[in-house]
Amino acid sequence: MSLHDELTAVQHCLDDLARTVGRLERSLAQLRTAEAGPQPPGAAGGTDPADGAVTVTDVITITEAPYDATLWTDSDDEGLGVRGRHAP
Repeated sequence: MSLHDELTAVQHCLDDLARTVGRLERSLAQLRTAEAGPQPPGAAGGTDPADGAVTVTDVITITEAPYDATLWTDSDDEGLGVRGRHAP
């Protein structure tokens, strides 16, 4: 196979890849639209969290009780290793 033939084959593969990615992007966009469902009236002009508006759906109460130390046994401190062990 000559270099020209190989380059042509690679170009065909890249074209096929580009078409496949395009189809996947369209399918994903349709899937996201279908999952979002119909919007309630007035939602089209509403604020979006991406616009800087903060929306609160649930209130989470944080108790003043101390954390249970057993929750942290065998946990790693990121970058520091396991508690109680010393770095080499």
